[in-house]
Amino acid sequence: MTGKEKILAAFSKEGTPEFGVVICYEGIFIRDHWSELTSYPWYTVHLPDLESHINYYSEINSKINQDWLVIYPFYSHQERKSIRVEIFDDRVKILDNNTHSTKEIFKPKIAGWNITGSVQSIKIKKLPETISEMDRLLPERPAKFSRDDFIAEGRHEFAQAMIKRFPERIPFCHVGSPLWKLYGVVGFEGMMTLIVTNPEVVSYACERFLETSIHLAQQETAAGAEVLWIEECLTDMISPAAFERFNVPFMKKLVSAIRELGAKSIYYYCGNPWDRMDKIFEIGADALAFEEGKKGFEIDIEKVAEVVNGKFVILGNLDAINLLPKADEETLAEEIKRQMRAGIKNKRRFIMSIGSPVTPDTTLGQVQLYCDISRKIGGIL
Repeated sequence: MTGKEKILAAFSKEGTPEFGVVICYEGIFIRDHWSELTSYPWYTVHLPDLESHINYYSEINSKINQDWLVIYPFYSHQERKSIRVEIFDDRVKILDNNTHSTKEIFKPKIAGWNITGSVQSIKIKKLPETISEMDRLLPERPAKFSRDDFIAEGRHEFAQAMIKRFPERIPFCHVGSPLWKLYGVVGFEGMMTLIVTNPEVVSYACERFLETSIHLAQQETAAGAEVLWIEECLTDMISPAAFERFNVPFMKKLVSAIRELGAKSIYYYCGNPWDRMDKIFEIGADALAFEEGKKGFEIDIEKVAEVVNGKFVILGNLDAINLLPKADEETLAEEIKRQMRAGIKNKRRFIMSIGSPVTPDTTLGQVQLYCDISRKIGGIL
């Protein structure tokens, strides 16, 4: 079976005879290991040149060798003509002659996007008190999506070229949950405060962010994505009641929209899920993914398989912080077997994965070993 076939079979009611293997948040791994993964310079990712993108990304995907292929919409034909990139040692300037805009991007910092090394959370002087005040902080409403226009503009061409090069992998993309997007507007303190003090404003923001998430899902599936990973962060820090109010109804709509687009959804819940697992189930995503145990809580994959009991696909949560970077081959194989046996208990509705992003000190060779062992064991269990 190809990797794509394994993952699609995991989403079936019958489960899969062979387990696929993936890593989560490969973008972080690529950022931290760029020079090991490709011969192209770091700024290639920003160039409006289709061939360069295809070439550097093919190098990277060949070396990671997992069973899904992260794709994304590309510059339109017009943007490829109008955008010019000025290159410096540690930064680039992106100039768009059409919109007369300039954007400066710095070379990514290993282990973090913030080049200053400081905690990166927005702080605003005054939290919005009314819906109209919140409205001014939110991005513009997306225009009605036209798949025909998207294709005519050529924004699917990069994704389709990659799918053609790696037909054995399932095309995959990311989208944020509506509530999690609020963090990007008001920051951590603002998000937590508003949830308690101004629930109406939070509900309005979630409804607006739902529109944004659905619009992104429409673009990604038009580009060719067949599985969408929905990220959720910080919501183990709010009460189950608040989670039920501000998360569940909007996530149900997002999952439903993804399903209507013909794609599968994976809900990645960061943090401790145990006091709201029933609400997580209620969302109805096709698959669930959890962190490895850390930060004072445990998420044993065997217990997850026991409570899920085949109702959803589950992804493995192999410890990416301590075990993956340090384990010898035998230890790594034993944990992969344990994870996959839990997957068998989940009626073989299982995809081998890690619980959180690959750490900066984890070698490329160790990630490749994890994929190789998983593929070998996953084909015989």
